[in-house]
Amino acid sequence: MVSKTSASKLKTKPPPKNPKRARAPPKTPSTAHRDAVQSPQDQQILLDIFSDAFSTVLSSDSFPVLLQEIKQALYQREFGTAFGNEAYLEAYAARWSPTRALCYASIFMGIQEHLDEMPSPGHTGDLPIPTEGPDSTSSEEQQQVSKSGQESQHGEEEASGSGPSQSNSLRMLCIGGCAAEHVAFASYIQATNNRHGHLTLLDSGPWAPITTLLQNSVISPPAMSKYASAAVRDSNKALLDSNQLHCAFTQENVLDLTKDQLAEVVGSQPQIVTLLFTLNELYTGAGIGKTTTFLRTLGSVLPAGSLLLVVDSPGSYSEAAVGKEKKKYPMQWLLDHTLLQSEEKTPAYTWERLESHDSLWFRLPEELRYPIPLESMRYQLHLYRLDRDAGD
Repeated sequence: MVSKTSASKLKTKPPPKNPKRARAPPKTPSTAHRDAVQSPQDQQILLDIFSDAFSTVLSSDSFPVLLQEIKQALYQREFGTAFGNEAYLEAYAARWSPTRALCYASIFMGIQEHLDEMPSPGHTGDLPIPTEGPDSTSSEEQQQVSKSGQESQHGEEEASGSGPSQSNSLRMLCIGGCAAEHVAFASYIQATNNRHGHLTLLDSGPWAPITTLLQNSVISPPAMSKYASAAVRDSNKALLDSNQLHCAFTQENVLDLTKDQLAEVVGSQPQIVTLLFTLNELYTGAGIGKTTTFLRTLGSVLPAGSLLLVVDSPGSYSEAAVGKEKKKYPMQWLLDHTLLQSEEKTPAYTWERLESHDSLWFRLPEELRYPIPLESMRYQLHLYRLDRDAGD
């Protein structure tokens, strides 16, 4: 559903109980990109995951007020406030994560060619993917991913030899994101030959309960009416089997991790690292110097063949100020300057830019339904692959 309804208007009008039909804005061919990668039926499944998981939040009388408070914090770029407590995160996930999840799922499908070209994980040097069911993402177990990023349960899996073949698995590290990335990655795993996935979510906000909630939602069949026909019941399946996706969350600020800690979070296997609507927050909140150091450290610890996907707001919405004069630099320029123009004479690694798009539209089909209006979104996208010297 595409609508221009704002959170401020929702303040005096609680979310309607009946789903609304989306209305798409006029399509601009020059900026349209990957809109039709997923079918509306597949997209509706993802929306249903959110509407079922957050049904209580969506129908709460306090929901419009929470949205207004979040919007105010985001407008003032007070990201710590906007994502600092569970009530805000639940409201944010119910309101803005559904559209982003569909967009991210479309992006992942759009870069499948590059994902398929990543080196296959070996059977040594890293640990197999755990095969636990819903309990694998409980808050307690998620916190087993410490600052170093290691998971204590992996040792038992390695000893027993259980877990899916790593040659048929995909690893993703999402820095600064949770709900939308989680559901989008699950959708990608489901859509690509039922491979297995290992997802690590790293964020400074308290996302653990929401991670558990969504993991249970993607591996459990949707709730059904007791009057549903036998045919409908037979076709009612979970998005993924319980052993297809292992998801772990750790609550840390990535900028506070040492090089060794970040290396242990990353591990030794090629993977895709995502910064989805996160990099500009880092530039704005922590400064260009600290963010640049992080990007260089990331490059130094990532295995060869890994990908870095950066998605953020386009244009002037993604600019960072430098110096006393507060001269503004576009996020993309800062990113390329750091990754592609190394100051080292003989760097141990190099980045190759695979894709770069200044402004893309993701548009929601009209037939999609969700308890509240959702909007299409515009974004910029940059994809890089890391190459490393053979002797490194």
